[in-house]
This record gives sequence, C-alpha cells and structure tokens, in this order.
Amino acid sequence: MMNNRKFNITSGRGFTLLEALIGFMILSVGMLGIASLQAISLKAGKSSVYSSVVMMKVEELFESMRVNPTPEALAEYAASGSGSGTNNNCSGAVVCSATELAQDDIFWWKKNLSAGLPATTTSITYVAANAASPSKMASVTISVNWDERDKTAGGSVSRSYSTTANICTGVPC
Repeated sequence: MMNNRKFNITSGRGFTLLEALIGFMILSVGMLGIASLQAISLKAGKSSVYSSVVMMKVEELFESMRVNPTPEALAEYAASGSGSGTNNNCSGAVVCSATELAQDDIFWWKKNLSAGLPATTTSITYVAANAASPSKMASVTISVNWDERDKTAGGSVSRSYSTTANICTGVPC
C-alpha cells in the first residue's frame, strides 16, 4: 500500500539553515541591546560615585568647621575656599591657631577632593552670625562644581552640588 504521491526531498532543503539564520539575527539584536544597557549603567554608576564623593567631602569639611567654629576661622575657611589653602602641618603635637587650622583643613580637603573628582572648582560662602541676635549661629554654604566626561557628545558635562549648614560660633547658640 504505497501512496502514489512522490515525496520531494529537495523542496525542504535549506529551511533549517534559514531558521538558524533568523534565530541568530534575533539573538544578536538582543545582545546588542544588552551591551548598550550595560554601557549606560556604567556611565550612570560613575556619575553617582562622583556625587557620593562630593557629598561625603562636603560633610567632612562641615565637621572640620564645627570643630574650629570661631568667626575668624570660618572667615578663613571662606577666604581659602576659592584658593588652595596652605599646608601648615597642623597635626599631632603641632599647635596651630584657628586660622592656620582652617587653611590646613582647606588644603587637605582640596587635595582629597581633586583625587576623587575630575576638574573641580569650589567656593565657600560664610555669612557671619548676627551680632544683635542672641543666637550665635553662622551660615556656611559650600559649593562644588566638577566636569564629567560625556561620551555621547564627546565633550564634558558640568555638575554641581551646593549645601548650607548652620555652625554655632559660641554659647549660647
């Protein structure tokens, strides 16, 4: 009982090869999408690392100011903030004045900040406590600007972080 229809083996040739080629194309498009997503996430990760470094370093400087809160020292922090500070070696048994300690703090803060960020500029604004007020709270603003590399445009993107803190310059606050 054979069927009279002939089985044409040549009509199915190359069909498996075509399926494999289409499957490979779909897989390669998916892999390109994953590679693009990976590049974007790496860029966003680097940007978040820079932001974290800036926030930690600004808080570190605020803590240095809280340890050295005299009006003269806070004014020196503001004056040295746009410059580079001075290495007065105020560590260990070395006794420094409040302004020398402020210059030293700014020197090391700038050195550490430039090690963690590309192309930084900083500014510190000091607003003295109001003498007529019984409160001795001074307002200090720290701003940090840096440039990040922008791979899409081929240049750089400017970023900034600015925050203000109140620092007690005497008792009562």
